[in-house]
Amino acid sequence: MPVSLMNLVFILAISAVSAIAFSQPGVAMSQEEKRVLSTVERMTAAFHKGDIAGVMASYEPDATVVFEPGAPVTDPAVLRQMFQGAFTLKPHFEYAGHEVYVQGDIAVHFAPWRMTGKSPDGMDVENSGLSVAILRKQPDGRWLMIFDNPHGQRLMPN
Repeated sequence: MPVSLMNLVFILAISAVSAIAFSQPGVAMSQEEKRVLSTVERMTAAFHKGDIAGVMASYEPDATVVFEPGAPVTDPAVLRQMFQGAFTLKPHFEYAGHEVYVQGDIAVHFAPWRMTGKSPDGMDVENSGLSVAILRKQPDGRWLMIFDNPHGQRLMPN
């Protein structure tokens, strides 16, 4: 089936943007992509330490986090409480890779993740998913998360 001119232009435009923005192992990231990734890495390190101030400092004050699919949370007090509850598992996160796309002062970060931990009663806990986070560049140059959904895979067929 022939590709229409409009579809061809769209495909070429997406390909060009993807070639510029895609970050993969062995491919150099731009400085802004590195800054975005560093925000995610700092938040993960703070999470590993149970450092609630460090975790919260990775988000804008009115950020949205999806702790459970279909149940976004924006209230900072509830976010803090949910993160502190998660700390009881002593979670350790590993990422299978990172994709970062930056457009102006907005960035998106994708990362497949795996979490291991222990429940307070000593049971092993394991979970995995696809993190989709949107970040905004702050006037001081920092990148902070405005939306964080660790369940980005939920719409994919099994």
